Amino acid sequence: MKTAQINTKNIAYPPGGILLWIIIFLELFTFGAALIAMVLYSKDEPEVFHTSKLLLNTGFGAINTVFLLTSGFFMAKSVESFKENDLKKATRFLKFTMFGGVLFLLLKSVEYYFKLELGITIGYNTFFSFYWMLTLFHVIHVLVGLVILMFNYISLKRKATIILEDFEASAAFWHMCDLIWLLLFPVIYLLF
Repeated sequence: MKTAQINTKNIAYPPGGILLWIIIFLELFTFGAALIAMVLYSKDEPEVFHTSKLLLNTGFGAINTVFLLTSGFFMAKSVESFKENDLKKATRFLKFTMFGGVLFLLLKSVEYYFKLELGITIGYNTFFSFYWMLTLFHVIHVLVGLVILMFNYISLKRKATIILEDFEASAAFWHMCDLIWLLLFPVIYLLF
């Protein structure tokens, strides 16, 4: 049985590597800039933004927040178990992590379906242009994150050697998805 390969690097070296953290900061900057632009545009069309926000299902957004935060918790537990070389636990927690991500995508798909049924597309108005662009871009990140986690899961199931840095990189990417949603949810679903 192969085990987790632990690399002990410089204490200042971030989990997952410096390049990944540059990407994470760029992604957060991109989403942050778009959210600031959304708020600024809302000043020009306050009634449009308010009435559009009322067409959103805040319950769906809140439940999806719970799905992603719970998923992030299990990701942290998976990394912790991985570091303790308890690969069976790490695998189980990783499965729970992915399940939370899949639940998020399923509920988001239901939300998108209801919007499309009402004819609310990306060109509906300024609010929904931001809504679709931001949430779809986030969905793409969640999908990419799930693919990355699936590769880790398959490696763990096959008892292949996985380098801690790689496992931490996938965890950092997944937590970035959580953090982005924590920025999107209050601005899109609660602010206007």
